[in-house]
Amino acid sequence: MADYTFFTNPMSRGQIVRWALHEAGADYDTQIVDWQDKPQALLDANPMGKVPTLVHHHNGHDHVVTECAAICHYLAAMQAPGLMPKPEETADYFRFLFFAAGPVEQAITAHSMGWKPTEEQQGMAGFGSYERTVDALETLLLNRDYVCGERFTMADVYVGSQAVWGTDFGTLPKRDAIVAYADRCKERQAYKEAKAIDNQLIEESKNG
Repeated sequence: MADYTFFTNPMSRGQIVRWALHEAGADYDTQIVDWQDKPQALLDANPMGKVPTLVHHHNGHDHVVTECAAICHYLAAMQAPGLMPKPEETADYFRFLFFAAGPVEQAITAHSMGWKPTEEQQGMAGFGSYERTVDALETLLLNRDYVCGERFTMADVYVGSQAVWGTDFGTLPKRDAIVAYADRCKERQAYKEAKAIDNQLIEESKNG
């Protein structure tokens, strides 16, 4: 048995976690989830039936991790200490990671669904407004190569995935700092390996 069981669908946020698994050099088995026929093993691990879900088989126990940002950090902590933040990088690491998992994710979803909070509602919405969130993301990425400066960390898998997906599919505007950051992330060997696997799975699903 591999160290990890990875429940995913190639047309999902599971692409983020596959990249993280490859960055961490993790030993994993993939369980492809059919949206219309979710396996009981997934529902037992995650009652919401959501992918990605990761099960870590460790010391005789199964440890379930869900939510992409949490899975990314967990893999770094368990498998790849070199992708963890140094003490002086910790503030940026967690700030960016949870900014992307919270306000950026919320802002993109609301914008894609056509919901624009009023001035009064912006105080209640965790992201304020789509425009403010994008401006903040752009500002955070100015004058640095990666989340923690010049060094790639696991936070870049999650933040980078948001930037790559957003600029490739139009859910984020193609501002220079965001596009340049996304392009740097796409040059990672682990990104290319993971992307190739998901692309192949997508093609296989199309061909029946």
